[in-house]
Amino acid sequence: MKIGIDSYCYHRYFGEVYDFQQNPGKRITFDQFLKRSSELGVDVVSLETCFFPENEKDFLKKLKDQLIELKLDPVVAWGHPDGFEGGKKPEAVKDLKKHLKTCQELNAQVMRIVVSSLAFRHEPHGPQIEKVSKILQDVMPLFEDYGVKLGIENHFDFTSDELLEIIEKVGSSKLGVTFDSGNALRIGEDPIEAARKLFDKIFATHIKDVAPLYGGNPSDWYFFASVPAGRGIIDFPGLVQVFKDNHYQESLTLEIDYLDPKYGDEDQAVTESIKYLQKITV
Repeated sequence: MKIGIDSYCYHRYFGEVYDFQQNPGKRITFDQFLKRSSELGVDVVSLETCFFPENEKDFLKKLKDQLIELKLDPVVAWGHPDGFEGGKKPEAVKDLKKHLKTCQELNAQVMRIVVSSLAFRHEPHGPQIEKVSKILQDVMPLFEDYGVKLGIENHFDFTSDELLEIIEKVGSSKLGVTFDSGNALRIGEDPIEAARKLFDKIFATHIKDVAPLYGGNPSDWYFFASVPAGRGIIDFPGLVQVFKDNHYQESLTLEIDYLDPKYGDEDQAVTESIKYLQKITV
């Protein structure tokens, strides 16, 4: 089973620092991220387009050359943080289409997408599902033509049943799910049951372990903070077994968002998590 790392694990070092986090005082480049991923022995890297430099000439060509050199398979991750904003932002399709070209340039077969987010989770879901489905119905023929799969992440917004409803409404074999184990738990689902329900539609993953913050506020999204894989409350052996039982051929890709501060810095947590995943996926 392949193991991967999402570049969002290092979001503070790519310049996105939450209001309640410390600025690390230094930055990471994609060149450094890819080299670190290779050192950790993973097979796949998920590349968050929100961190791509806007005006760096030949960025994608250099990225592709390094992916080939390090023998890393890419997933393109689009839409952070809010994607289509639950259908309020259909004009985001323009940027989505731009990154279809990114997939072509990098030879990526899968793009993770965000269609809503935690910012809209308390708004009625029915209208969001209708609007998002219409946007995707219009755009999917283009992705079908180029053979690129889109995987909707449960971005602390939709339940498994709601994701399946969107997929059914759109009606494309190239539309599926990027399954996020931590976000499944955050919206009140059992991650193992959610994985079983969605399995036939899982094109990519965010393998995230979480645990409640001591003294935290359960109404905050980060109450279930990220922790190194295997240290949280998600049954990781059981979750991995679901993927094994179904002969999953893609990557279990680690993601860390808000790391519980007691676990040190992100690279330390990533290193521990990858070693754990490599051990339990044998």
